[in-house]
Amino acid sequence: MPIDYLQKILTAKVYDVAIESPLDPAPTLSRRLNNHVLLKREDQQPVFSFKLRGAYNKMAHLTPAQRAKGVIAASAGNHAQGVALAAQRLSCRATIVMPVTTPHIKIAAVEARGARVVLHGDSYSDAYGRAVALQKSSGATFVHPYDDPDVIAGQGTVGMEILQQCQGPIDAIFVAVGGGGLISGIAAYVKRVRPDIRIIGVEPVDSDAMTRSLAAGRRVILPHVGLFADGVAVKQVGKETFRLAKLYVDEMVRVDTDAICAAIKDVFEDTRSILEPAGALAVAGMKAWCETHRARDRTLVAIAGGANMNFDRLRFVAERAELGEAREAIFAVSIPERPGSFREFCALLGNRSVTEFNYRFADAKTAHIFVGVEVAGRHETRGLLAAFRKAKIEAFDLTDNEMAKLHVRHLVGGHAAAARDEILYRFEFPERPGALMRFLNSMSAGWNISLFHYRNHGADYGRVLVGMQVPQADKADFRQFLHRLGYTCVDETGNPAYQMFLGS
Repeated sequence: MPIDYLQKILTAKVYDVAIESPLDPAPTLSRRLNNHVLLKREDQQPVFSFKLRGAYNKMAHLTPAQRAKGVIAASAGNHAQGVALAAQRLSCRATIVMPVTTPHIKIAAVEARGARVVLHGDSYSDAYGRAVALQKSSGATFVHPYDDPDVIAGQGTVGMEILQQCQGPIDAIFVAVGGGGLISGIAAYVKRVRPDIRIIGVEPVDSDAMTRSLAAGRRVILPHVGLFADGVAVKQVGKETFRLAKLYVDEMVRVDTDAICAAIKDVFEDTRSILEPAGALAVAGMKAWCETHRARDRTLVAIAGGANMNFDRLRFVAERAELGEAREAIFAVSIPERPGSFREFCALLGNRSVTEFNYRFADAKTAHIFVGVEVAGRHETRGLLAAFRKAKIEAFDLTDNEMAKLHVRHLVGGHAAAARDEILYRFEFPERPGALMRFLNSMSAGWNISLFHYRNHGADYGRVLVGMQVPQADKADFRQFLHRLGYTCVDETGNPAYQMFLGS
């Protein structure tokens, strides 16, 4: 018998713990986008996320006998806190399995609500496998973060509130998508009551399981997911959430890390609240959709999904927000090493503010410069690039070059002529003790590390740039080393930022 989600959502038990979150106007963002923007403030929930709605609804529907055996869940973040709060209110034992890479602040928040934390594995998948095993041995009820009708119905109360709070026209509702629990719940309600409203899902470009699944007509498994927006870093969407998304979701939008950072800044400017990356995802997608569709004078709702931001990640967000708004452009420029050439180059920049400038003498003929410039948008970036080339100045636009933004801007310091046979790789290391030692122990004793750069970005994974001297005869052994290591990596040896500023 089909599930009647309208009835399930109307009778969901969420308000013992959840608030009816405000639907606030975003005046600054509305003016910039020429649309009426409303933010559904789920960041104001008691655990600073919508996740407690689904967790509590699931657990409130358990029988007394089921509750007596306790509940178990796997999560590295907001779902864990939602389950812990629900268990506390319902006087129910809760065990949360979290990856060992989970920041201590999140572990402490779950334990503070009385839940037992079990640390296992490096990823959510590892933690999920352990939780399933514990559930089978204990008889506890597993509380899935998204693929459960009661969880979906709990999240669907967000959609119910939006329609109650905004009686006038709504053109589209933008929802962040991880496993799909929130968007399928909202869509199941909204499409029954107001089918004219478009439901638009938003995913990071490097965690787009729902976008790919809807395009393929089946659930796909991503080999790797990006971890910046860790709240939506899911390799495969749920069975039930995918079924509902196929029925009700009108469109998917994908955005990159810079766009998410810019959205965090946008929400801060309107509300003085700092969303976590996954919490700002819907806003980033709304902005991208407005630009693509040239939308004007529409009423648009974006779900501000959560505010569990690690404080040490703010530096990275601030650095990348300007790039996400296309307010800063980064160039690699080659100019003649002669008196007056620098002045001529600066004249081409005009009155624009220089945000960053890195230079080191390399040879007697050519100077390589790494420069950041304040611009009004991508059109101005293209205009500058054309002006450089017209003046016969070799220039590369590095604004979308991940290696340049993450590493090279902090490393510019000249070439290493003695670093023969150097290759350059960008790795993602799990942020845990022993990760670097595992890397070093896996390497051949004959390969010298000639460059190494790491910065903490407040994420569960660290980003590391490594240069190694690997002779041609060892290339096959090197490929085997990468396979054994198992870390996500990108060969950056041919990257122009490396060739111009760091290469041998």
